[in-house]
Amino acid sequence: MECTFEENKKICNCTYEPCSRKGKCCECVAYHRDRGELPGCFFPPEVEKTYDRSIERFVSLYK
Repeated sequence: MECTFEENKKICNCTYEPCSRKGKCCECVAYHRDRGELPGCFFPPEVEKTYDRSIERFVSLYK
């Protein structure tokens, strides 16, 4: 599978600027999964900015 890095980067809503995974979705998902979190793109912009990427926060938003 080919990564669409440049296209992904255009739509990535992650506000953590020094992130080396921005636009590299497979790396981002693996990174957050290892930490028991979800990537920022799973959250609305106002919540993503809080950096609370917990599964609990995600469930509280969408239940």
